[in-house]
Amino acid sequence: MEDAVVIAGADGAIDWVGPAADADIPAGVEVLEAAVVTPGLVDAHSVVGLAGALNSNVGPVRDQDQLDRSAPIQPELRAIDAYDAAETLVEWVRSYGVTTLHTGHGPGALISGQTMIVKPRGSNTDEAVIVPARMLAATLGNAVTSNFDSPGTSSKGVAMLRGALIGAQAYHEQARRAASGGPDDPQPPAPDLAKEALVRVLDGELSLLVTANTATEIAAALRLQREFDFDLVLDGAAESYLLLDEIREAGVPVVVHPPMSRVRNASFETAGMLAEAGIPFAIQTGFEDYVPKTRVLLWEAAIAAANGLGREGALEAVTLGAARILGIDDRVGSIEVGKDADLVLYDGDPFEYTSHVCGVVIESEVFSRECR
Repeated sequence: MEDAVVIAGADGAIDWVGPAADADIPAGVEVLEAAVVTPGLVDAHSVVGLAGALNSNVGPVRDQDQLDRSAPIQPELRAIDAYDAAETLVEWVRSYGVTTLHTGHGPGALISGQTMIVKPRGSNTDEAVIVPARMLAATLGNAVTSNFDSPGTSSKGVAMLRGALIGAQAYHEQARRAASGGPDDPQPPAPDLAKEALVRVLDGELSLLVTANTATEIAAALRLQREFDFDLVLDGAAESYLLLDEIREAGVPVVVHPPMSRVRNASFETAGMLAEAGIPFAIQTGFEDYVPKTRVLLWEAAIAAANGLGREGALEAVTLGAARILGIDDRVGSIEVGKDADLVLYDGDPFEYTSHVCGVVIESEVFSRECR
């Protein structure tokens, strides 16, 4: 829409959207002008807030809490208990237009912990969180075997995951039978935070976000999904272009690694191929081994746009498409009346290198007025 006005209400929601000629702007409100306005960007997967900008694992400035290497399966770990709303990296990604973050424990363990969804605002976690637990982060392949003595192979890793899920099924069944109260029913199982988290996956309360990059790893994740019938989201999926039919038939969405992350056999054209195949997908900033631990989401989308996805598809991949995969498209991802007033203002085409983010609004609150 050209020459348009968006009115953000005092309640944090969008009150009105339409042509400027028809706008009835309330008296006394702050007016921000921009060449282009988009919905706030939605980062479909990151470690921001658990990983900090200093990239330090030692001493008083340690800011790397995204991966615990004490055991390969730890579904009981919660991102909400480690997220730092005051971390400078949170402000950094917000200044580049990200207004919603799906963040949590990083790849590298068979199950590294629970993710959460936040708005990059507030001085504490309670002010930031909008979904306290959204997915359980898992990883297949060499990223795990390089971090732990066991599993030592990919097949061992899949077997360990299967064993954990089967154990959770038995735990759930024992609890169900014990609750019925019959004389022959078993006693309730001892509380087990790890199994309870896995039961939430089996019951559909949490999705299983599986980082799987090779075709072999992706196929293994799809087999697990068929066996246990959980809600699977593929993460990374560098070689997903080799299994487009299988992924589409499984109805599984993909959260694509940043095109510039240099994963082996990754292609700049993956996002475009997923779109052409009709597979739901989003683009993430992901995880980096170096400072600042994340990437500029809009830049990564621009790379995909230039390699087959196109501008509209790229924008959707970091707004409404990401919101749909996260299950929050009723609140964010598009500029519609009633949705959160999360907006990004630009001085030019968002996908042009010379353009800048010149304003960021989250639920009607202006967080940035400077171009960067």
